[in-house]
Amino acid sequence: MKHIVVGTAGHIDHGKTTLIKALTGRETDTLDEEKKRGISINLGFTYFDLPSGKSVGIVDVPGHEKFIKNMLAGAAGLDIVLLVVAADEGVMPQTVEHLDILSYLNIKNGLIVMTKCDMVDEELLELAEEDIRESLRGSFMDDADIIKVDSISRRGIDELINKLDILCEKVEEKDSNLPFRMNIDRVFSVKGFGTVVTGTILEGKIKNTDTLEIYPSKKIAQIRNIQVHSHNVDFAYAGQRTAINISNLKSSQIQRGDILAATDSMLESMMIDTKIRLLNHDDIKLENWDRLKIYHGTREILCRAVPLENEVMTKGQEGFVQLRLEEPIICKKLDAFVLRTYSPMITVGGGIIIDISDKKHGINKNTPKVIEELKIKELGDPKRVLEIYLKNSSSIYPSIENMMSYTGQSKESILSMLENLIKDNKIYNFSNKYIHESYLEFLQEKLLKILTEYHEENKLKIGMPKKEAGHKLDSSLKLKELDALYQLLEYMGHIKTSTNTVSKKDFDVILSDKDLKIKSSIIKEIEKLGYSDILDLEYFEEKGKDYKSIVDSMIGNELILLDGKFLFSKKLYDQAKSIVENIINKNKKMTIADFRDEVGSSRKISMLILEKFDKDNFTKRVENYRVLYTK
Repeated sequence: MKHIVVGTAGHIDHGKTTLIKALTGRETDTLDEEKKRGISINLGFTYFDLPSGKSVGIVDVPGHEKFIKNMLAGAAGLDIVLLVVAADEGVMPQTVEHLDILSYLNIKNGLIVMTKCDMVDEELLELAEEDIRESLRGSFMDDADIIKVDSISRRGIDELINKLDILCEKVEEKDSNLPFRMNIDRVFSVKGFGTVVTGTILEGKIKNTDTLEIYPSKKIAQIRNIQVHSHNVDFAYAGQRTAINISNLKSSQIQRGDILAATDSMLESMMIDTKIRLLNHDDIKLENWDRLKIYHGTREILCRAVPLENEVMTKGQEGFVQLRLEEPIICKKLDAFVLRTYSPMITVGGGIIIDISDKKHGINKNTPKVIEELKIKELGDPKRVLEIYLKNSSSIYPSIENMMSYTGQSKESILSMLENLIKDNKIYNFSNKYIHESYLEFLQEKLLKILTEYHEENKLKIGMPKKEAGHKLDSSLKLKELDALYQLLEYMGHIKTSTNTVSKKDFDVILSDKDLKIKSSIIKEIEKLGYSDILDLEYFEEKGKDYKSIVDSMIGNELILLDGKFLFSKKLYDQAKSIVENIINKNKKMTIADFRDEVGSSRKISMLILEKFDKDNFTKRVENYRVLYTK
């Protein structure tokens, strides 16, 4: 089902709030100061039902130039705009600035509402209409219908409602399959309920009991209740004006400009690469390092501009610009924004976010390559955009939710694109971590360097302990994830692994004649003990450095290490496996005593061997007996 939000725009005192009251029967000016001064200061919200049965949300924005920040907060998320122009005054400065702002916010549908029509004669109405058409020529409202109304007498109100109903059919349905996101435009407390936040849901859906996240503070928000148009609902969807009751946070912990979204779904950065278009007004220009205010969602952030194609951009020009922010921005790719100067505060342009950035760009020898990538990100197909994102972000091992957030694609589309990229050998997957081929190459080269250094210092060890190598390679990876990465690199022919070690593919332990004699003596000494006794590492370390080195080289091959320090013959270990298998196959289970009696060992040694079997997933302990391990 399509959900629609309609908003007003226009100069102060042109009748926006009175028009909404005529449409809905509700007053959106709620502050005492608003009623006293007769102007809108803050955002107003209400709703009404169209003849077709559609229920639309209404956002009333202030028209005074001092409250442009509030106007911008309300304009985020609109589907249709009612550009209000008073018949007795025509197009005024704030009419033009509101229209300029709306042109950058991806609003494609609108109606021009000429108010106060009973206050002027027909001749002046015609002149006012001509003035409006001339002033809006070339804008996205160029071909919009003009409806003449008077909110007091209700002249033209029914026509406006019918036109609005028809225009709603043109509005594209928003995607409820993406991760949830809502810009917060109001925060307040309700006695008996606690904190309530409101906003227009931009993407996804929300249900009672959801656990979401507040950005940029990253506080967890527990959802207790949801209202749409003053009615309690179990679910709310993209495109709906929504009030959300948060059970675990105080209103002082949230503010307008924050974003309520699915956990781990948003991108955060102090720099963004953007495509900016300047307004085509006189004296508009953008120079390197200009200080600006960026309005994104319901948030205002100070920033510096770094044009990437020319040091200076002049009126009407379009180009790629890096914005370096004074506080983090929480955003998604292709989000729209508006730019205003720091002082005096005038709107100069706006655009879309192409990418977050962790590298400073400027005009230099690398600029052509940067611009080429930005063009692909702006216009390229989603698969190519996803590949570039993973190329630049593999080091953080982005989640599927991160990819959805960045590309704006559904989970099904992301998984399909990943499958194709894997087939093309552009992307690799290990333990559900997707990385670009360039980052896998980086990991491979880093690991080979780590192993080369280890082999040079430990010529008689068959390999480096996996955990130790992994810590040096990437300490954020768990052992299970490292094993998956090792398996991938081994499959590609770069390394080889044993149960506990990893080594370069072409590395082999080479023993001298003297080393071979020592090795033979170690095997004889250990095998002679059989199951009756056991030696530890310390025993051979006391015999000298040569013995220690050779023992190290034998672990994992001729010798098995039990409990991290006891040495056992691999030959006897494999023999014990067969004995255990026979006992369990015969009796369905086996106790320590069963094994001890069969091999003629002590309880301690039997325990060491059986615990190693458990660790290697050969056996499984159940209460005081063991069975063969099965997956």
